[in-house]
Amino acid sequence: MTAIAIRPEVLRDVIAGALGDKLRSITVQLEEVTAVVSAADYLAAMQILRDAPGCQFEQLVDLCGVDYSAYREVGVEGARYGVVSHLLSVSLNQRVRVKVFCPDDDLPVVPSVADLWNSANWYEREAFDLYGIVFDGHNDLRRILTDYGFIGHPFRKDFPLTGHVEMRYDADQRRVVYEPVTIEPREVTPRIIREDNYGGLH
Repeated sequence: MTAIAIRPEVLRDVIAGALGDKLRSITVQLEEVTAVVSAADYLAAMQILRDAPGCQFEQLVDLCGVDYSAYREVGVEGARYGVVSHLLSVSLNQRVRVKVFCPDDDLPVVPSVADLWNSANWYEREAFDLYGIVFDGHNDLRRILTDYGFIGHPFRKDFPLTGHVEMRYDADQRRVVYEPVTIEPREVTPRIIREDNYGGLH
């Protein structure tokens, strides 16, 4: 039997009580609860969210990296990189979003939660691969989507859209070769047709 979900405002208060001073902020927006914790308290806070009565978030359903650098253009200041996790309590029928910001932009590091939820393993590897966020304590932090020799982190806002190199299979050498990018930037303005009754359309 599924538990009836409590109101987001009630869940906010339950989480605030469980996390106490480990909580930097907690909000309800669009009926979703978002908790923000510091990197120093992240692992302890996540364990509390998993184990505390009234929380019991036994599943981590998503974890991703975020590069907030472009947000600075609209006046948001602070750390460049963050990690956002979505937790689910099947037993209590409730969800929470947890945000943590990496304190150092040059070497973004937060603790790994893979020992708390196995599902975090690949999500953390993806965030490491695409954003360069290091998850301290992860037992196998390797790239998961890009090639073995890939340089850089393609989801960072300053990574060039064309990449740094391109690859192709060379039949003569019978192997994949890497070369500098040869893509020429071009204008891709769509053609606008201003004729009446174009193509028989009215």
